[in-house]
Amino acid sequence: MLDTVNPNSGSPGRLDGEGSTQVHMDPSLQIDGAKVFAVYGKGGIGKSTTSSNLSVAFSKLGKRVLQIGCDPKHDSTFTLTKSLIPTVIDVLEEVNFHTEELRPEDFVFEGTNGVMCVEAGGPPAGTGCGGYVVGQTVKLLKEHHLLDDTDVVIFDVLGDVVCGGFAAPLQHAERAVIVTANDFDSIFAMNRIIAAIRAKTRNYAVRVGGCIANRSHETDQIDKFNARTGMEMLAHVPDLDDLRRSRLQKRTLFEMEATPEVERVQQEYLQLAARLYAGVEPLDARDLKDRELFDLLGYD
Repeated sequence: MLDTVNPNSGSPGRLDGEGSTQVHMDPSLQIDGAKVFAVYGKGGIGKSTTSSNLSVAFSKLGKRVLQIGCDPKHDSTFTLTKSLIPTVIDVLEEVNFHTEELRPEDFVFEGTNGVMCVEAGGPPAGTGCGGYVVGQTVKLLKEHHLLDDTDVVIFDVLGDVVCGGFAAPLQHAERAVIVTANDFDSIFAMNRIIAAIRAKTRNYAVRVGGCIANRSHETDQIDKFNARTGMEMLAHVPDLDDLRRSRLQKRTLFEMEATPEVERVQQEYLQLAARLYAGVEPLDARDLKDRELFDLLGYD
């Protein structure tokens, strides 16, 4: 069962950041045995493309991978499965939330190179909590023992929404990775996400692992931000047109024609997967005040 905590109500539970009302997962829903990563970033920055290619990279390293999309658009995994698969919330509604009537094949689908895919989905706009959906998804996976033989779990999280609901994957993750670009808006979103993760570290094991520079030829603004805040760049993916075309063709980059440019970026994903699996040190990254960020990245 989920537990929400109102800091002003005096109700039991753990505060999840100063003055926040958050969704807490049942401790029995902890994901054990697998390395768990949560991928965050500004909306439209390429989190799903990054997550899917990273999932394939892990699988090519011999790991058993599960990718969980946490966006109501439920398009996180479509380059892996070549379709928009049913969401957990959809299949639960079909059986009137009687979970015992569901089979694994109702909500888990195999994608490219054996990557297992789940789309959590989400409640209708303005009517519910995304954290509930994430909780139900993990609960179903555990009930069906679908996490028992999994080496890597990747949560692909909705945009730069860092409310209690969509911060829920942080309660399961070991490391949070932020996808950004070399521009102010993307770095502004990264700064807010760092603040959200820092709030979570008070009660959960998750730590910032670093950032991925995506669709960026240069990284000077990211480098400047990282130097000030203690962030670290884990990988640099250039603005490669094959990445854009791969998504339009419902493919991962590993299924595109192997040009020298494509192979170089494939290698970047493989190196990132190997680095994450080996374990990246937790970063004590500290977010900046809005004015500090404007001053840091503004032009004279």
